[in-house]
Amino acid sequence: MKQIFITGATGCIGQYIVEILSKNPNYQLNLLVRNISKIPEQWKPNSCINILTGDLQNIESYKTLLQEKINIAILIATSWGGAKESYDINVVKTLSLIKTLNPEICEQILYFSTASILNHNNDLLSEAEKFGTDYIRTKYQCLNQLNQLDIADKTVALFPTLVFGGDNNKPMSHLSSGLPEIVKWLGVIKWFKADGSLHYIHAQDIAYIVNYLVEHPEAKNQWDTSEKAIKYLVLGNSSITVNNAIADICQYFNKKIYLRIPLYIWLANILIKLFRIQMDSWSYFSLNYRHFTYKNPVIPASFGLNNYCSNLGDIMRASGL
Repeated sequence: MKQIFITGATGCIGQYIVEILSKNPNYQLNLLVRNISKIPEQWKPNSCINILTGDLQNIESYKTLLQEKINIAILIATSWGGAKESYDINVVKTLSLIKTLNPEICEQILYFSTASILNHNNDLLSEAEKFGTDYIRTKYQCLNQLNQLDIADKTVALFPTLVFGGDNNKPMSHLSSGLPEIVKWLGVIKWFKADGSLHYIHAQDIAYIVNYLVEHPEAKNQWDTSEKAIKYLVLGNSSITVNNAIADICQYFNKKIYLRIPLYIWLANILIKLFRIQMDSWSYFSLNYRHFTYKNPVIPASFGLNNYCSNLGDIMRASGL
């Protein structure tokens, strides 16, 4: 059996990944779980799932397992805030875990980062380290150091864009939890237009991609043909403008758009100063950067698979709206 080590298994993306991998009898899933109360009931009787109590803070406790048995590592766990905790978890402990893996036994590492640290050419965005939140800055720092490790050539860095997902049995992503509020204000939002672009993806589609990469490790070279030791895969549908995204959601809810008032960036900057609106450095940078787009984003269809959500209408339906 392939021994797979997974962190962040009880989160939104993690649960979709565990659900699909646990159906394969050839995989033994070793799940590092900090809060056992978050373990879904259907995981407990599964002989393919081995629950390891703990978190990245005490990853050294599993040194023997990591060195002697793990064939594949899927690293999703992250810290979202607090300068010290974010650096300790997202950089120090994550790198410690990766360094512990045995290159003679470990065949592949799937490391989850964030698309926010990349520029339009899928290279590191220097502003992410300079202006980024604790989470974004430490993700930048970790990837920068990860590129220098001996095991880098077995690593695939995955960069999710805007992630939707969650249901009655899985935790909601931050975006999906906010959808009802967006729908509530759609009657107002539809009257405005703004300059910006984005990518998005559903967590189920991320799970399909991860499952495919586990089964076909050579696929990492298909979409990143660069000379980098670590292959970069941006996870997301093709880019869409903010205006088209609003139009698509309005169409789904049968709301007509008759007139749209432009929200110019210069006007937004004036209003921020005039009303003394508090914005952190990253929010202000994002407001001016606006187009968070990337090269060669992948979805399940990129690998010949069926997509779970191909458009925003699918996202709305999957969210029960």
